[in-house]
Amino acid sequence: MTSRPEHLPERLALLSDVQAAEYISSGLLEGREDIPSIALNKITEPLADIDERFQLHRVRDLIDDTMDRFRDERPTAADAWLAPRLHETLRLTRGEAAEKRLWTYLALGVAPDYVVWRHLPEPKSDGSGGRVARDKFVGPHYKQAFSRLWWAAELFRDGPDYRPVVTACGNQDMINSALRLDIIDHRTTALALVGLLEKGIVRTGREVNALTSAVNAAAATLLYDVVAPDVERSGDPLRAWIEAAASALPSPRGELPVGPEEEPVPEEAVDTLSAHFEELLVDAPVRGRTADEQG
Repeated sequence: MTSRPEHLPERLALLSDVQAAEYISSGLLEGREDIPSIALNKITEPLADIDERFQLHRVRDLIDDTMDRFRDERPTAADAWLAPRLHETLRLTRGEAAEKRLWTYLALGVAPDYVVWRHLPEPKSDGSGGRVARDKFVGPHYKQAFSRLWWAAELFRDGPDYRPVVTACGNQDMINSALRLDIIDHRTTALALVGLLEKGIVRTGREVNALTSAVNAAAATLLYDVVAPDVERSGDPLRAWIEAAASALPSPRGELPVGPEEEPVPEEAVDTLSAHFEELLVDAPVRGRTADEQG
């Protein structure tokens, strides 16, 4: 199995897709080869900002703890635990998180062993092994191994509260479907979807996929931010949270971390959309559901 990189510098860096292509071999994707970490770090671009957020070992220690904690469980179970802690450890702005080269470096320069551990398919019935999808190293934000977790935490948190993130990331279909949709940027929409998971109204992957498709289609005629408005958000809590990174302790392992002290989404707005989404689900075509169950 792919090992932890032998050479880990002090700080995170940037790595382009073109540069990364040389290191994404069949052996790596099959978990048979390691990354030549010294050579890789010679071609990276250093981050312009010099602050505590970009200390590499804070992230690497978190990933080591994740793999140790979930070593006897299905790797998918790690997502709900790691997502809020990765978000709280890095403390990025959305603009910084949009820098694709940062996530590519995390996947190849910091934790290729995690990417293989988390995303290598189980052996097939004939005993042959699978391959990690290439986009887990260099894919878009909703597929790349670390970017998907950070954005899930960013879009599903309720201000400082990461509990909705745990619920969302505990359902692979939710994060795989919802992160692709522009409407998920509306906090009330994101929390209304999570609410249906919490209540058990949406349970199966097919129901999640049907719901997100119906919600996205309905957004063309119903403006969710008008019928269920969010509060006006200030950038001050986020800036204060980022500035506090220099003195912050490592993200807690035994309890959820606390995000920026932004005002939560109004409960009545979430309730309004939850009720509407529940109605959409009744009429949504769920694959495998009988005509009687469809209503």
